[in-house]
Amino acid sequence: MNNFQFLTVLKKSFIAYLQTGARSNKKLEILHGAISRDLCERINDEKYSISSLGYGIGKERKIIGRYVDKKVDITVCENNIPIAGIAVKYVMSNYSQNSNNYFENMLGETANIRSARIPYFQIFIIPDRIPYFDKDGVIVNWEKIQEHNLKKYIKLSEDNIDNFLHTPNKTLVFVIHIQEEDTSYKISNKNDYVKCYLNDDFDVHISPLHFDFGNTIIYNDYELFIQKVAYAVKSL
Repeated sequence: MNNFQFLTVLKKSFIAYLQTGARSNKKLEILHGAISRDLCERINDEKYSISSLGYGIGKERKIIGRYVDKKVDITVCENNIPIAGIAVKYVMSNYSQNSNNYFENMLGETANIRSARIPYFQIFIIPDRIPYFDKDGVIVNWEKIQEHNLKKYIKLSEDNIDNFLHTPNKTLVFVIHIQEEDTSYKISNKNDYVKCYLNDDFDVHISPLHFDFGNTIIYNDYELFIQKVAYAVKSL
């Protein structure tokens, strides 16, 4: 799966989110399943298996962590024993409200699993312009991703993974641009938002935004990231 194909998967996942809602697993089945299938094809060895929603056994597997066992979005097994994990976060709305929780949870789960000597990878996907809904589904504003929104990740990208076990072995930060809605259509709440995109043939592109990340983060290159994950797994 190249970057263009990955964008197609992200569009399908976004449409599933619009159709089924934030609590449905459908969007995850599409995204996690496609990544798992791609990774399995790249590893291309029968002794390895991959489990996730939408692929393999069709559900998440637990990895035994240093402190607690953790269900992981995508688990790679060798002879049915978990040897690596990938966490996937695809933000659809209200990023600023939840950004610290996303990041702190990522650090904690990474430290828990890497402390058990199991490599752990992260994928973080976010549109460069996303709606911020209040509790009634009204769009309060549109959040535009800028450098200060990703400052935590830029700092993380400078970490030495051998010294900091809370740092993933490799992280993909993927910022996309979802084609803006038809301006003739008034969007003021979640229902309008859903109706507009489901009625429109929109495109999803890699965002033109540029950020300076260090070596532990790959920016806007899914294919390079998944290649490195495959190489890392086969070298264990």
